Amino acid sequence: MKKLVVATGNAHKLDEYRALLPGIQLASMSEFPPMEPVEEDAPDFIGNAILKALAVHSHTGLAALADDSGLEVEALNQRPGVFSARYAAGTDRDRYLKLLGEMENQPNRLARFACAIAIAGLPEKNSDDSIIYRDGCWVSVGYCYGQITEEPNGTNGFGYDPIFSVNDGRTMAQLTAAEKHAISHRGQATKPIINVLRSLMGVYSGSI
Repeated sequence: MKKLVVATGNAHKLDEYRALLPGIQLASMSEFPPMEPVEEDAPDFIGNAILKALAVHSHTGLAALADDSGLEVEALNQRPGVFSARYAAGTDRDRYLKLLGEMENQPNRLARFACAIAIAGLPEKNSDDSIIYRDGCWVSVGYCYGQITEEPNGTNGFGYDPIFSVNDGRTMAQLTAAEKHAISHRGQATKPIINVLRSLMGVYSGSI
C-alpha cells in the first residue's frame, strides 16, 4: 500500500488527518531523515502549501500532503492570515491573547479559519471545480466561519480554537473531535481531495 507523507511536525494536525482520511496510510516526517525548514514566503495559503508539498515530495520520494492554514479576522484586515503561527513569540496562548488584546472593544468580531491543502507527487488528470491542479500539485481550499470571542473557552483543539466561536456559540476548543472535523476549515478542504486520492493512489476506501 502506498503511503502519503503529511508535511507537518504538529502532532495535533497529524491526528486530524488520520481522522479525516481513514483508509489512507499516512507517514510522518519523523520516519525520514531531517530536512531543512521550508521558507514559507508565499503571499497566500495556497502558495505556502505548494512550497511545502513539493519540498517534502522531493525529500521523501513519496506523495506528500501539506497544508497552510490560519485565522483571518475582518476587523484586522484579515490578519493574522499567513502569519497566524508566527503572530507572537511563544505558545498558542501567547498568540491568541495578543489577538484578543487587539480586538478589545471591537464590535465587529467576524472571522474565518482558512486552510489550503496541496498534494505533490500524484499525476494530473481531469478535475472538477472543487479542486485544481497548480504548479505540480492538487490543491483544495476550505473555510470555517465564526466570530472572535471576548475571552478563551475550552480545552480541546489547538491554535486559536479557544477564541473562535461557531454558530451554536461554542468555541472550536469546546467541540468534540468529531464535531470539529465536520465543520472545520481542514475538514472542508479535505473533502474534495477524496476522489483524487481514491483514483490516483488506489488505496482510499473510506468516506467522510
